[in-house]
Amino acid sequence: MRLKLGLPKGSLQEATARMFKKAGFNISIGSRSYFPSIDDEEIEPYLLRAQEMARYVADGALDCGITGNDWTIESGRDVVKVCELIYGKQGLRPVRWVLAAPNDSKIKSAKDLKGKRIATELVSTTNRYFKKKNIKVDVEFSWGATEAKVGAGLVDAIVELTETGASLRANNLKIIDTICESTTLIVANKSSWKNKWKRQKIESIALLLKGALAAEEKVGLKMNVEEKNLNKVISILPAMKKPTISKLSQKGWCAIETIVEEKIVRNIIPGLKRQGAQGIIEYPLNKVII
Repeated sequence: MRLKLGLPKGSLQEATARMFKKAGFNISIGSRSYFPSIDDEEIEPYLLRAQEMARYVADGALDCGITGNDWTIESGRDVVKVCELIYGKQGLRPVRWVLAAPNDSKIKSAKDLKGKRIATELVSTTNRYFKKKNIKVDVEFSWGATEAKVGAGLVDAIVELTETGASLRANNLKIIDTICESTTLIVANKSSWKNKWKRQKIESIALLLKGALAAEEKVGLKMNVEEKNLNKVISILPAMKKPTISKLSQKGWCAIETIVEEKIVRNIIPGLKRQGAQGIIEYPLNKVII
């Protein structure tokens, strides 16, 4: 038995391959191929656009796939949302679909777009947003280059995906409102989810990917400390739970090992050194399974 797994082609492709590698799976994707290879004989991977993933999973062509919650909602298909995986091409953060208009326009809120034309890939969700606000607009599907359509005068505003807002600013656009937020999901076909072997395989992949993501912004720290300085060192040393402490063969010395947020390491290492820590080692992590 093999698990048919859909991998997202496009903006999430590189980040997904990197996450799988940290999780222990090596994926090879040819520049023109839609059939990647993976070093797990129980997985049969396919490369598809995230926009199409929920449809193929719901229809049973795939057992499971990785896509955005936004596209799952937009598709209207009934799938099992296995777990959330917060990552994107820019980093570990949810993405936003935002309503944006030209900087020099008089548009300041959604109501200013009454009777106007809006371009987006996320047509159904955008229509629901304006319907809820009781604002009649003309929402058209955009095949791409959405941001440029405002500058060309083809549309009055757009609904576009953003992580940092940098691309919108570069195109002289201002954010009017957030339509929705989205994270990456593992979604599964309902029948596949009821199959014991397939469900266990999907859950195992999810566990390893979540462990890889949990390790993304953390590092391990090791150091040696004289017992007389132990309390002073521990007092400034954060840990996920409590640091591991073990005695060294040299009398009166012990070793400390812990996991901390990478962003704080540069601030605490000098303090650890001043409190008597020696042989401090910082090392990267592949997975943290909580």
